[in-house]
Amino acid sequence: MYGFDGCKKVKGRKGQTLVDSLGLVLKVVVSEANAPERILAAYALMELLEEPTELLEKVQVLWVDSGYDGDKFALAVWFLTQAHVEVIGPTEQEFKVLPQPWVVERTFGWFNQYPRLSKDYERLTQMREGAIYALMTRIMLLPLVS
Repeated sequence: MYGFDGCKKVKGRKGQTLVDSLGLVLKVVVSEANAPERILAAYALMELLEEPTELLEKVQVLWVDSGYDGDKFALAVWFLTQAHVEVIGPTEQEFKVLPQPWVVERTFGWFNQYPRLSKDYERLTQMREGAIYALMTRIMLLPLVS
């Protein structure tokens, strides 16, 4: 499954990653690059809701960047999780420290440290999702081993 994202001029795949406030992965959805990001994010939330966990019951605010701005996306998130969507991003031209650190960017940095995830080598999207989950399991177990 490959596609072309005309906005970002990227050919290949796109992934939606839901992380908690520590940057640990809750859910990953990988699809073709021409899939809309907001729909993929809503799909990732629906996939997370199907898993037997009470994690999303405690979520009150969902932090997103400006690419997910919009009333329809906020309404979809409200229907799925009863959480408010808070768009975090630069609103002015001058440099300003954002109120929340971008922990998801740190998670992407962890992905790039491993050769299998630094490039798109996989043929199936499920293999890439599985590699991400295996990497996050290794990262979470590292403090216990040392």
